[in-house]
Amino acid sequence: MFRLSNLIRSSIEDLPQRRLRGSIAIWNFTNRCNLSCLHCYSKASLDSEEKIGKEKVFETIGELKRAGIRFVIFSGGEPLTRKDIFEIAEKMGEEGILTYLSTNGLYIHRDNVERIVETFDYIGISIDGDEEIHDRFRGLQGSYRMSLQAVERIQRAGGKVGIRFTLTRETEASLPHIFHLVEERGIDKLYISHLVYSGRGLENLKMDLTKERRREIVHSIIDKALEFYREGREIDIVTGNMEMDAILLYKRLWEVDPEAGERLLQRLREWGGNSAGRNLVNIDSDGNVKPDPFFPVTLGNILERPFHEIWEDGENPLLRRLREHPRKIGGKCGECPWLEICNGGSRPRAWAIYGDLWAEDPSCYIEDTH
Repeated sequence: MFRLSNLIRSSIEDLPQRRLRGSIAIWNFTNRCNLSCLHCYSKASLDSEEKIGKEKVFETIGELKRAGIRFVIFSGGEPLTRKDIFEIAEKMGEEGILTYLSTNGLYIHRDNVERIVETFDYIGISIDGDEEIHDRFRGLQGSYRMSLQAVERIQRAGGKVGIRFTLTRETEASLPHIFHLVEERGIDKLYISHLVYSGRGLENLKMDLTKERRREIVHSIIDKALEFYREGREIDIVTGNMEMDAILLYKRLWEVDPEAGERLLQRLREWGGNSAGRNLVNIDSDGNVKPDPFFPVTLGNILERPFHEIWEDGENPLLRRLREHPRKIGGKCGECPWLEICNGGSRPRAWAIYGDLWAEDPSCYIEDTH
């Protein structure tokens, strides 16, 4: 996760940088879902059944706290299909763990919106374009209107809500619409995710952007974030799954304000790029623990071993290598001067294309590697 807007503001105004205290877990509490999105990494469907019962979840919450997990993103499938999801989130709150809900919004209605707002610290609702593109991409006619209605309900109930948008060839033309939406509706956060080659996203590789087009779009996202800053709009733009965005931001900010650019460079070095296996972890719906949700290999399973033992295993060769900084990555990454900033990008994308976890990220669009 790359907090673009936050870094622009803190670097220009020379403010203390907001730091992550503790680690983030993305927990897929179910693989059940009422949609069939083209990019879904978990291939979720309504036929799926829960594998991890509430008692085991409660037991693991204590292990998360012990291991320094401070934020849990509730994901799926669609997490609101799980009947005990509020009890789970409330238990985490009791343990001092912040809870973020990642949802398509279709199960947010008048009868549960107040409880959702009271239970979760933040709600991210997926909207992947204008009405026509979103409905086609998500596989259900009318889903755009229902998701947007969910955003409105959360806002009226006083909750913190943002939009989650996945950038693909199918959706890229809708990015101006999404920017207009957050401005018009007073939505204060926009998370823009690049495609990772996993699940249906791997089966639909033709959805991904060319490197040239990705670079153009990232430039436009950065310019929009700068525009929001200049206008005093408190809209937080965040990008995900493409740590190389940080390098384009540095170059652009240096052009605008060299001193701010140098402050940003120092912040980016401290940030350290891709954090899978360092301060980001995933528990999937089967209980497998992975460095991130897209990883092709697992570190262990919470049904067989306590989470904290898996996560704190200093002898695990995969964790040891992921926690090196900068990582030892092959291909053009091995000679790239920006490696300490992006940390090699996505290992799952490297695996998907090259069959090698330690190859270069095939989606890297940075040109000056020497």
